[in-house]
Amino acid sequence: MDFKDYYDVLGVKRDADTDAIKTAFRKAARKYHPDINDSAEAEARFKDVNEAYEVLKDPERRAAYDQLGQDPQQGQGSYQPPPGWDEGFSFSQGGPQDHEAFSDFFETLFRRGAGPAEGMRQARGSDSHGRIEISIEDAYRGAERKLSLRTPVMGPNGQVTPQDRVISVHVPKGVIAGQHIRLPGQGQPGSGAAGDLFLEVTFAAHPVFRPDGKDLYLELPIAPWEAALGGHVVMPTPDGKVDLRIPKNARSGQKLRLKGKGLPGHPSGDIFATLKIINPKVETEEARAFFQRMAKEMPFDPRAHLGG
Repeated sequence: MDFKDYYDVLGVKRDADTDAIKTAFRKAARKYHPDINDSAEAEARFKDVNEAYEVLKDPERRAAYDQLGQDPQQGQGSYQPPPGWDEGFSFSQGGPQDHEAFSDFFETLFRRGAGPAEGMRQARGSDSHGRIEISIEDAYRGAERKLSLRTPVMGPNGQVTPQDRVISVHVPKGVIAGQHIRLPGQGQPGSGAAGDLFLEVTFAAHPVFRPDGKDLYLELPIAPWEAALGGHVVMPTPDGKVDLRIPKNARSGQKLRLKGKGLPGHPSGDIFATLKIINPKVETEEARAFFQRMAKEMPFDPRAHLGG
């Protein structure tokens, strides 16, 4: 049995969010759909694409698959999942029921592999899903957060009643919007073990930065003389202020990149600063005289490129 890299099949990174996975699936499905592409190779690719999406679109399946890591290189056709790799997960049987539509790899992980423990998993509580809003700084450094939940709890008499509780959530360093944090045993109660809680990460609106994956974007104001002469300005990052070099004759809308200063990871993201030239108010006679002198000594028509 060959190991299947579902991220590679869809052409996405391992930290891709749900929207990126869905977009990649739709693009690949259109390319290899039998109604569009009638080659034998396309038919096989179409099955691989559907199988990869069945796994990566489902939070439980994806979290369990990620525990396997990348292809362990056991040799062509010799891969076997390690014992107990899926402990604590309960995989639904949703999706296409034609087992021929899936590879041996999928069947072993998510169907045949679930057979021996089926009786035990029926007693396990179902998984719960929610969201957790964090700041960009939380994602940059990692954090511990408290989360208030109202969840059903099974009492000694077997009755289930709602109960408020506070749980601790570890926000891992480098997490991005759309990823899920798994909290084992914090889901719905059952006659056996409780299910897990999956929290989808969202970012709170930030006054300076706009996140996109691991990259961060901001609009950086500069003075006209800084744009014309170039030089160094102080710019904020989630890890503190840094010195940024402005090139001579910089223009509004010009984008400068700080490599590796975005959200941490392997590799880390970047910060992209879009320059915005801000003109000072002319409120004194000295300032007015200065601009009049500059207009005479440096004739410049900003509308010349419009032609006419």
